Amino acid sequence: MRIGLLTDGGHPYATGESRLWCDRLVRGLAQHEFDLFALSPSAEQEARDRTQLPVRAGRVRTAPLWTADEDVPGTRPAKGLLARMVTGGGTRSYGRRERRRFAAHFSALAASVRAGSGEGAGAGGPGGEGRTSVADAQFTDGLYGLADLAREHGGLTAALRSETAVRLLESACRAPGAGRTVRTATVPDLLAFARELDRVLRPLSLDWYDEEGLGAVDLCHATSGGAVALPGLLAKRFFGVPLLVTEHGAQLRAHYLAATGALLNAPVRALLAHFHGRLATEVYRQAEIVTSGNAHARRWQERCGAERGKLRTVHPGMESGRFTALGEGGDSGPDDTLVWVGRIEPDKDLIALLHAFAEVRKAEPDTRLRIIGAPAPGPEGAPYLAHCRALAAQLFPDEATDAHAVGDNPVSFEEIGGAEVADLPDAYAAGGVVVLSSVVEGFPAGLVEAMFCGRATVSTDVGAVVEVIGGTGLVVPPRNPRALADACLALLRDPERRARLGAAARARALELFTVEQNLAAFRGIYLELISHAPVRREAETVDADGGPRPFATPPEAHVLGPWTASGPAPAAPADRRPSWAAGPRAVCAGVRGAGGGDA
Repeated sequence: MRIGLLTDGGHPYATGESRLWCDRLVRGLAQHEFDLFALSPSAEQEARDRTQLPVRAGRVRTAPLWTADEDVPGTRPAKGLLARMVTGGGTRSYGRRERRRFAAHFSALAASVRAGSGEGAGAGGPGGEGRTSVADAQFTDGLYGLADLAREHGGLTAALRSETAVRLLESACRAPGAGRTVRTATVPDLLAFARELDRVLRPLSLDWYDEEGLGAVDLCHATSGGAVALPGLLAKRFFGVPLLVTEHGAQLRAHYLAATGALLNAPVRALLAHFHGRLATEVYRQAEIVTSGNAHARRWQERCGAERGKLRTVHPGMESGRFTALGEGGDSGPDDTLVWVGRIEPDKDLIALLHAFAEVRKAEPDTRLRIIGAPAPGPEGAPYLAHCRALAAQLFPDEATDAHAVGDNPVSFEEIGGAEVADLPDAYAAGGVVVLSSVVEGFPAGLVEAMFCGRATVSTDVGAVVEVIGGTGLVVPPRNPRALADACLALLRDPERRARLGAAARARALELFTVEQNLAAFRGIYLELISHAPVRREAETVDADGGPRPFATPPEAHVLGPWTASGPAPAAPADRRPSWAAGPRAVCAGVRGAGGGDA
């Protein structure tokens, strides 16, 4: 099977959120061939080295979501850029007929994203259901109309940044039914929204949509929602290629969180929120299966419009081999030491941990706390670490808190790779109880590592922590130092209980969170999807030896009844036949727009 793997800022680049997971997928499912279609979110990302791909990997095609004249994403555009956007600088201009088509499709798209909160994707509200269906239809008409236009007559960048686009947006924001916040949008707000919209819709202008590109794959697997899933939507529209979407965290939720810190005015944020909500609804509607990394993300997907029957939870796979020696050693760790392992940043709430340890220290004066990790990159990491060290010195004024030495200090700040902690397993071996004190957490990878090591854990109830722990550790409310201290004391004082919980935690982690179970899950999903999607190219219905190719014909073709047009039974009416039996959609030849190239 040939898989079109759609990535955004991860694989095959050397860094990125999905890099490691995608690399394991490509290497682990050796029976399939992967063509990589990568969108790069920034020039810095694209300039980095790429992962060394296995020989069996197919083509790698990349395309940027940025242009050389753009400012940093999330900031207000510079004055010169505003002028270029108004005059429509960028790519080639359309003729009169194409401009009319663009205006009609863009007007529909603008009308769909002007709605208030009661009309958002998946939103309820009094009388909102009918309006939502109309707005969703406007969104899909506008989106696919623009995609057809870009495929036939070139890229959309010039049109999306033209004065016509801004005037259409302004008209939509002033029309009846527009949200209260959207109605306050000024011209600079509309220019900023047009710029962000151009970035998100840039995949519509790529040259990937032909029989040599996404038309040549049997299945599209988008490693995220949002813009990276757009090529999958178009591959399904143009060629009937099934779409699988994987989100380790709900993409729409991530957009909402990121938008709060962006330097954009409220009307721009509202328009972007409405747009991304509509896009999420369409991606979930068109995808055959949507997988999430945990139940927390799955609940968000359902709230954002995904049908429950399409949702699957596939936990991220993690390497367990490096922790085998410690996990099978049977040692529950030192009775007098708490250990925290991770990246030091405000979301980890080490402040609450230090206050909790002060309470632990009052009850057990010989207890120690080892904080092992480096500050997070960016402007917050180093200052937060300095603040934590200052607080430790304030809470324990009679005892030094040297940055690296352990000795008799009650609190130590260390990094992996030093004399005391040479490797990651050594960090977890340093304590009898592993503590997680976060106030924000997605899938807690560090907690899974502690479970692989057979360590008893105390965690705060955030993100997917309860789902991961599953009764093999203690869980307390976040921002509650007293509860955190009590749980730590309970385990420090009971070595036998620590050993039992640690053994149970390791068994659970080996069952649910290994690379092998992750690959097995996607192997099954791939086979399930392709069994319902016949090979669409006649030349590929046989293998090199002339024998029938597996899944060239769906199993239902051999079942008596109105399943397909072939077979002993007469064909069912078009409206009763399954979507995969309808055959590929007709393809119109046209001039491709700018963007995307073979690497």
